[in-house]
Amino acid sequence: MQISSRFTIALHIFTCVDVFQNQYKVTSDFLAGSIRTNPVIIRKILAQLKHAGLISVARGTGGISLTRALSEISFYDVYEAVEAVEAGKLFHFHESPNPECPVGRNIHRLLDEKLLAVQTAMEQELRRYTLSDLRSEMTELLDQEC
Repeated sequence: MQISSRFTIALHIFTCVDVFQNQYKVTSDFLAGSIRTNPVIIRKILAQLKHAGLISVARGTGGISLTRALSEISFYDVYEAVEAVEAGKLFHFHESPNPECPVGRNIHRLLDEKLLAVQTAMEQELRRYTLSDLRSEMTELLDQEC
């Protein structure tokens, strides 16, 4: 299992908006240059972030702005906005385990609770970090480069 690159691209987007918002109009083309991906992919992720209420996007070359302070947007908020988790379940269980097999008959009882605990732990960890953490660390990295 692997979380798609939409999550890290979204974090990259937020970091670019924060770093460049006072210097440039941060547009999907600008972001695509930093991320090195197609602007269409960026626009799809921006639409998801906008739908989640995390950003606002001005049409044309108006740019992107945050709707909340960086300290109020957690990694979990971003994850929830861009990762499609069906029915709130991170792990997709195979459809029809064989009820005639002792393992197939009991696999849900064996795994469901454990997988839910893993998902809950991951989500709690994502809630620990905010976009302001990225700002602080990015500032340190940029200061080291000078």
